[in-house]
Amino acid sequence: MIEKLFQPVNIGSLRLKNRIVMTPMGTLFGSDTGGVSQRQIDYFVERAKNGVGLIVVEDACVTSGGSWGWGARYINNDRFIAESSELAESVHIYGEGVKISLQLDSPGRLAPLEMTGGKQPVSASAIESIEPGVICRALEIDEIDEIVEQFSEGARRAKIAGFDAVNILGACGYLINQFLSPLYNKRTDEYGGSWGNRIRFAWRIVRRIKERMGEDFPVIFELPADEFIEGGITLEESKIIAQKLEQAGVDAFRTQRASLERHEYITAPACLPRGFMVAHAQALKRVLKKAKVWVEGRIDPELAEEILQANKADLIGFGRAFLVDSEWPQKVANGRSGDIRKCLACNRCIERMFMNLHIRCTQNAALGKEEEYRLVPAEKAKEVVIVGGGAAGMEAARVAALRGHKVTLFEKDKKLGGQLNLACIAPYKEEMRNAIEYLTRQVKKLGVDIRLGEEVTLGKIEVMKPQVVIVATGAVPFVPEIPGVDKKNVVLAWDVLSSRREVGDRLVVAGGGMVGCEVAEFLVSKGKKVTILEMLPDIACDIEPYARIFLMERFDKYGIEILTKAKLEEITDNGVIYSENSAKKTIEADTVVLALGAVPNGDLAVAIKGKVPEVHSVGDCVKPGKLLEATHAGFHVARLM
Repeated sequence: MIEKLFQPVNIGSLRLKNRIVMTPMGTLFGSDTGGVSQRQIDYFVERAKNGVGLIVVEDACVTSGGSWGWGARYINNDRFIAESSELAESVHIYGEGVKISLQLDSPGRLAPLEMTGGKQPVSASAIESIEPGVICRALEIDEIDEIVEQFSEGARRAKIAGFDAVNILGACGYLINQFLSPLYNKRTDEYGGSWGNRIRFAWRIVRRIKERMGEDFPVIFELPADEFIEGGITLEESKIIAQKLEQAGVDAFRTQRASLERHEYITAPACLPRGFMVAHAQALKRVLKKAKVWVEGRIDPELAEEILQANKADLIGFGRAFLVDSEWPQKVANGRSGDIRKCLACNRCIERMFMNLHIRCTQNAALGKEEEYRLVPAEKAKEVVIVGGGAAGMEAARVAALRGHKVTLFEKDKKLGGQLNLACIAPYKEEMRNAIEYLTRQVKKLGVDIRLGEEVTLGKIEVMKPQVVIVATGAVPFVPEIPGVDKKNVVLAWDVLSSRREVGDRLVVAGGGMVGCEVAEFLVSKGKKVTILEMLPDIACDIEPYARIFLMERFDKYGIEILTKAKLEEITDNGVIYSENSAKKTIEADTVVLALGAVPNGDLAVAIKGKVPEVHSVGDCVKPGKLLEATHAGFHVARLM
């Protein structure tokens, strides 16, 4: 029973209707001028009206020396007050009792030259900027004084605009963090050296905001509880910092983690355990008197309740959970937890943002286009046949059924899921099963006629006479035409993951992409000795960057041999022959595992073309890709037909 998560709580004088916080997340949904867009308003309103207690709007830069990148928001000028007011007012109107806070920041060394207009970035010390080879200029005392005022001005503008609180970003490598952390702060004056000096900048910012806005205006401080790097802030030091900032007037602490150098901990991939920051939050809570503590980090509603009941934290932050399913608080409150579309921690959202692209969610194709992509009943219900029960096919079935079409879904295997059934087998990929479970539950609830173990042919389509056929038949493994590829010691990666083929103790995995790396880790977990053979200069290049960092650390620990710029030439009874810099070399192995990509399985679409009024192909049968591409393709074809 989830109860305490929905109980009210106070942050200083601010009363929240529950303990659910939507954490600040970069989206790039803002306007081109650094302000608020209608798209951003729609995005937050969609979350506000579904039961969140506090929404924190991300990254509003208070300084004028450039932000962290294109798409960042600003609150460094009064001209941003009016449009910020539109956002705050909309959240208050549509979200009954919902409160909203604005995250204030200054980038310091995170500002690239293109954002500073070519000027030297500033920081606590003369340290390297985010751009290699560019050294920051240490701030002068009068400049520090000016930035303190700029933070208070940002808070003033936020309050005028109707925000209920402000978040001070003192973590994640931003300017305040650069003063707090001995990793960056090398000053020898009153702002450097001891923790008492390093905290001075943050302390002054908090005090100045309280002086200008009043002691009852809530201030939340985002504290790096652990930077996870030698020479950085440790938990013991963060406890001291938290106590001093509480004395300065901080009403709540967001338990943040990591530094820029260990950014992979900030947006945690699936290999990090759920609630991995709870112990840090509990340690902070024990030393504080009145300030509340919020914790986050891959926490689901059930774990959130356990944390709150055990008094390890006062509030729970949810980030990516709100991207994938804006309705989840409402679903939990109404006893519909089984209908939550759960985050997979695949990090395609953050990966896109760092490419200066609007964020997308692997499972929620309507993210950021809530109004434009809102599903409406079809003008005319159609008989729809969908061939293929993988992600693309099931998402198409779900959306088509929601719109009122009569849907029949065929899957040649005995269970739904397609390649997702393989994707969730590798270590640290178990949560991919959530996508299967969600889609399976939804298509069943919506009355989709599901036919398992049936292969669809042109003849069957002609007998059924549907008005629409959606082909989602996926892909098949690519098998190269090289000598020995048909030998008995050669197996496909897909067959290894599904346990359809036995393997020996010494293996060569041909292909160092995502599938090759996942099958290699799977085999190592079974006690096998593995060598990865990859013709590119590096492996795992198609894996999300944060997950890749942890993967490479594990590979180093496992002792997996990795051979790059190595082309597979021939497979023998005893292993493989490969070429490296024009030289032929051999590796002995009992089994050779092929993980060399996939090719579309689009034969059915070709066969039925012109035989049915409307035919669509979606997912890997068009072009092999990742789950996001498959899910979005299924969504859009069903949304538009």
